[in-house]
Amino acid sequence: MAYIGPAPASSIIATSDIEDGAVTSAKLGGNIVTPGTLDVNGQEFILDANANTSLTADTDDQVDIKVGGTDVVTLTNSSFVLKGTTPTLTIGDAGTEDTKIVFDGNAQDFHIGLDDTADDLVIGLGSTLGTTTHMAFDETGAIIKPLQPAFSVHPTSQQSNLALDTDVTVVWGTEVFDQNADFASNTFTAPVTGKYLLTYMIGLVSIDSASNYYRTRLITSNRNYDDIFDPDFGQDAPYWWVKGSHVVDMDASDTAYIQVRQASGTQQTDIEPDSRFTGCLLA
Repeated sequence: MAYIGPAPASSIIATSDIEDGAVTSAKLGGNIVTPGTLDVNGQEFILDANANTSLTADTDDQVDIKVGGTDVVTLTNSSFVLKGTTPTLTIGDAGTEDTKIVFDGNAQDFHIGLDDTADDLVIGLGSTLGTTTHMAFDETGAIIKPLQPAFSVHPTSQQSNLALDTDVTVVWGTEVFDQNADFASNTFTAPVTGKYLLTYMIGLVSIDSASNYYRTRLITSNRNYDDIFDPDFGQDAPYWWVKGSHVVDMDASDTAYIQVRQASGTQQTDIEPDSRFTGCLLA
């Protein structure tokens, strides 16, 4: 037998069908206390005076919340549905506080939330806001991807007297930036499969006009990209810049690096420190 009480007499407006261990329906104006099971058996639990806001489970294993006479929420063991003509879910109360939604995965957790200090909407790895941010949207609309693969490198010093008839790897000793740490030992290594924009600008000094050709080669795991020029300018050229820009397909762990070849002639050509090699993940 369920026990209803203690409560003031005015608290219980009406009750009916009180059975052992269950109350099948009840309309309350105050407090209800029960040490046992309160079983309303799918009946509507009315919450306001005009009976248009209620809690019910009229469908088995589904809870329905009605506000102002309209079903606004349904809840099952696997879904939460917010209904209405313009459904809105607000997290927070305009105070200075971080808010987030955590996606609790098997191997990895992810979160999306508001970094209220920076005024950024962030998407990141883990359950802690801001620890590993993958993408951030600031209040101006700018999108920042701090872990997106991107690099820019140049030689630390001049690479002198390139060997003849040899594919010479360009030495990139200085990193301007290496976002996600994918560049090392003159080589970019793709962290994920995708399409990458790779560009280079190679400054050659003391071009030998007697050489058959000069070739700059971007070497990737899937294919090579060549730029070739004939140095027969009538005389040796003091400077010549070779530029290339390629969108390349790379699988995870594929590599990319640059070689220069001087075919015959006199060994005298150098690579300028102002040369550049850059790249980023496009898609």
